[in-house]
Amino acid sequence: MAAFVLLASTLGAAAQPAEPDKIKLGEFIPAAAPQPAPEISFADSAGNAATLADFKGKFLVLNLWATWCVPCLEEMPSLQRLQAKLGPALTVIAVSEDRGGDKVVAPFVATHQLDKLRIYLDPSSAVSHAFAVRGLPTTLVVDTDGNVLGKVEGEADWDSDKMLAVLTGLMPAHSLGR
Repeated sequence: MAAFVLLASTLGAAAQPAEPDKIKLGEFIPAAAPQPAPEISFADSAGNAATLADFKGKFLVLNLWATWCVPCLEEMPSLQRLQAKLGPALTVIAVSEDRGGDKVVAPFVATHQLDKLRIYLDPSSAVSHAFAVRGLPTTLVVDTDGNVLGKVEGEADWDSDKMLAVLTGLMPAHSLGR
């Protein structure tokens, strides 16, 4: 089973750990009902601001990760393959929570040749806080109207047949040529 790096800052003093059988690490957990994604912003490597609203009309896989998070690093190649397989039908946005920003992230991205992913920076972890993320990696699936359809906590095999079936089942038919 995949490891999951808990973010200490998101756990309150009274927080109790979830029961192990209730956490489905690496599996898609659908939202009870689609909810509008919070207004969030992050930056590209040049420091230009971006928001989820900038991607309205796109089906998004919003991945929150960090270079120090081993499960995050292990799943990045599958996110790259997912983007390559589904091309323009979906957009993978990988938001780094590294406090060191681009000086830490850029060398990692170059070394691992993550040229298919849209890499953004959030050194203040505002995105994680807005989504009440419990640990990294966490990935949210956001529809073309900006609604969160569900999430994956922990490392996932994004280009597996199982995950592709989940994602393509959620995507608008016209985006897949159906």
